[in-house]
Amino acid sequence: MASTLPLAAATAQPAIIAHRGASGERPEHTLAAYDRAIDAGADYIEPDLVVTADGVLVARHENEIGGTTDVADHPEFAARRTTKRIDGTDLTGWFVEDFTLAELRTLRARERIPELRPANTRFDGLYQVPTLAEIITLVRAREAETGRVIGLVPEIKHPTFLLDQGHDIAALGAAQLAAAGYDGADDPALIQCFEVGPIERLDALTGLRLVQLVSATGAPADRPEQPYATMLTPGGLAAMARHADVLGAELPLLLTADGAPAPLVAAAHEAGLQVHGWTLRRENRFLPEPLRRGDDPAAAGDYAALWRMLAHAGVDAVFTDNPADAVRARAARDHDVTP
Repeated sequence: MASTLPLAAATAQPAIIAHRGASGERPEHTLAAYDRAIDAGADYIEPDLVVTADGVLVARHENEIGGTTDVADHPEFAARRTTKRIDGTDLTGWFVEDFTLAELRTLRARERIPELRPANTRFDGLYQVPTLAEIITLVRAREAETGRVIGLVPEIKHPTFLLDQGHDIAALGAAQLAAAGYDGADDPALIQCFEVGPIERLDALTGLRLVQLVSATGAPADRPEQPYATMLTPGGLAAMARHADVLGAELPLLLTADGAPAPLVAAAHEAGLQVHGWTLRRENRFLPEPLRRGDDPAAAGDYAALWRMLAHAGVDAVFTDNPADAVRARAARDHDVTP
């Protein structure tokens, strides 16, 4: 297994992963959001992958699309609204796996959190749901234009549930990335998942580096008896490192309450895992209380301070909805200038 990020030789640390694209500036998981992130200087873009009824990988944060598309405005799809039990929770809405790609193409993306990002609603109705193939084509075109390598960090969503529906998105994702030339540990792509079994399977399906995602609470959907907290013990990290290359951890796991480095970063590095932190966002709603500015949850807080804390903690990459802010914060820290 490689010991560094594929772009490490050419990328300042921490690397910047554009979470769902520049989702603080454009509706998430649209080609416009990914393109905006590339313009901002992100090192990687992150598409979440789900699958259509006809087996096409597309980018949505969840397979339920009532909140991120205009599907509710399409009377021809009213009967598709249903309730499914996904990862132990009943969810009602419209689900990508119930639509062919041609049907999905009739929908348009919407801002997921308009109450916090009202400016993004200007773009509602403009963009289609992109396929993984289109995202790869965008990346290759922008690499040709800019002369720099742009990495991909796709996350496979609900793989155990979707496997029960007849869609093996772990295998689909690995095969499509390999066909596009992403199949080795030194290639600028990683695959990530919150579930454990798919990461173990992917270790035999691809040479790409793998990211085991963990939350500060709960357990993987495919192994509810195995809390994330147990996975973050020294023994758990050693077991994780047998299949994964990177620990993708929620930010509260990486910093103490006063913003100092938490022990997990050093422990993961000791186990041979790199550490990616998720997710850095500029709005007060998502920032720790001491870094909020004013009472408006949608207003910008002290994003740069949290970036400095994460960099000081030694994380190898940071997921962010605001890659332009991250680029500025990284440059300022590198030059010992307060942003």
